[in-house]
Amino acid sequence: MDQINKREQELCETEIEQAKAEQVKENGQLNLSDNAYGYKIHLLNIIGEIEGHQCLGPATKTTKYEHVLPELAKVEEDKSIEGLLVLLNTVGGDVEAGLAIAEMIASLSVPVVTLLLGGGHSIGVPLSVCGDHSFIVPTATMVVHPIRMNGTVLGVKHNYEYIDKMQDRIISFTCCHSKIKEVDMKKIMFNTNELAKDVGSVLVGKEAVKKGLIDEVGGIREAFSCLYSLINHKKNSSI
Repeated sequence: MDQINKREQELCETEIEQAKAEQVKENGQLNLSDNAYGYKIHLLNIIGEIEGHQCLGPATKTTKYEHVLPELAKVEEDKSIEGLLVLLNTVGGDVEAGLAIAEMIASLSVPVVTLLLGGGHSIGVPLSVCGDHSFIVPTATMVVHPIRMNGTVLGVKHNYEYIDKMQDRIISFTCCHSKIKEVDMKKIMFNTNELAKDVGSVLVGKEAVKKGLIDEVGGIREAFSCLYSLINHKKNSSI
């Protein structure tokens, strides 16, 4: 009987591990708890291109907002989850979907730390600053540029007004969740001297911190350390 129970337990543990592996494969998300504090940390991966209302090709690595938003709602409602670590390496993508994810992360009550690895381009900029504290590795880049419209766009006043309002939303969100001033944000966004065939700026590592977009240069060790500190502070404040 003991052998049967042991076998059933092993099968159950195997199924749990397989479920975790499938979650990481499909959604880039994982719960971590084997740390010195025993805190349950939710890990969110935002990689490739942010997919919005239109499905991208099967060969394109994407982050799907219909996967991310329910998971973020779970993070908020699951009282056992004490912090969120967001790892980013994205080329940008759908503006509405990316901004929706950024707004959702910014509204969470649990401490959130973002870590920019590789690149945080276009709509990846507000996603990089949506947490309580942000990090960037020394070699990571941020490409800051105005909204680009794909496909056929009617050159009428209403379309231009919509694009302007969307642009203002991105600038406002980014400035509210970082240390950069709006005038400086617009200056690097509409820079015409850096990109050969486009408008905008490329910021690498320390330069992003110097401009006020990112809080600190650091890697995974610094990101976890900061997240633990934020969780500790929240726990001590609630006593």
